[in-house]
Amino acid sequence: MPACAVHLISLSSPCTLAQFITALKSHKDIKPLTIARVVRWIILPSSISTSELLAQNIHWDLLLILPDTNPLPFSLGSKIAHQFTLQAGIPSRLLSSFAEKNERLLHPTAPLPELIGSLNKRLFSSSSQDLSLSSSLHKWVATFGQAEGSGAVSMLNFLAFKPGKKEEYLKYGAEFAKSIGSKRGGDAKLVGTVIRERSGGNEDRESKSEDAWDEMALAHYPSIHHFADMLASEDYQAVNQKFRVPSLKDTCILCTTELGIENLGEEKAKL
Repeated sequence: MPACAVHLISLSSPCTLAQFITALKSHKDIKPLTIARVVRWIILPSSISTSELLAQNIHWDLLLILPDTNPLPFSLGSKIAHQFTLQAGIPSRLLSSFAEKNERLLHPTAPLPELIGSLNKRLFSSSSQDLSLSSSLHKWVATFGQAEGSGAVSMLNFLAFKPGKKEEYLKYGAEFAKSIGSKRGGDAKLVGTVIRERSGGNEDRESKSEDAWDEMALAHYPSIHHFADMLASEDYQAVNQKFRVPSLKDTCILCTTELGIENLGEEKAKL
C-alpha cells in the first residue's frame, strides 16, 4: 500500500496562495494528487492533535496531498507559518485511477444530483460536532453557497476509532457508498490508514499511539448544498447516529475546495 503525505499548511504573511503554488510548481518533481484551498472547520477535534491543529487559532490555508512521503522542499519553508502532516497508506487501486476520477468529479458533464429537499423539512441541531446540520452551519452554507455557486467541495476527514468499533464505522461507509451519500453525489475518493503524523519540527507520532489518528478520508460533494442537504436528511442521520457517531473516539472535518486554485500561479510560472 503506497504511503502518501497529507499536508495542512498555514502560510506566512505576506505570502499568498498564488505565490506559494507558483513556488510549489517550480519543483517539477512534485506532482500533487490534490491541491485545495481550506475553507472552514466543519467538526473540530476534541482530544487528538488539538494543540497542533487548533493552537493560537491557526488558520489553515492549503491542503496538499502528495503521492509520497518526501518532505516539502526547504525553499518553501520561509513561506510556511505552520504545518501539520499525516502519512497514510492509500490503496493502489484508489491512487491509480484518482486523477481521472477527480477530474470527472470536479468537472462533471452530466447534470448534478437534485437536492432532496431535506433543508426545508428538518429542525436544525444545536451543534454540528456529530455531523448534524446546526443553525450556524446552515447560515454559513447559505453565505458560502451564494459566493461559491454550485462548485464542488472536498471534505478532509481525520478519524480515530474506539477499540473494536471500526467494523461499525465500515457499516456507515457501506451505507454512504450505497445510498445516503452517493444519491447526493457524495464520493469517498481517497481513504487511507494513518502511519504517523508530524507537526512542524516536532517528533513523529506513530499511528499506533492511543492519542493518534487511525484513518484519513477525502470525500467529494457536488456542492456545499448537497453536503448540507445530506446532513439535514432523516435517512442520513439514522445511519450516522447508529454507526458513525458511536464508533468514533475523535474526528475532525475541514471543508476544502479544489476549484478556483487548480491553475492558480500558472501564469506567473510561465514568466
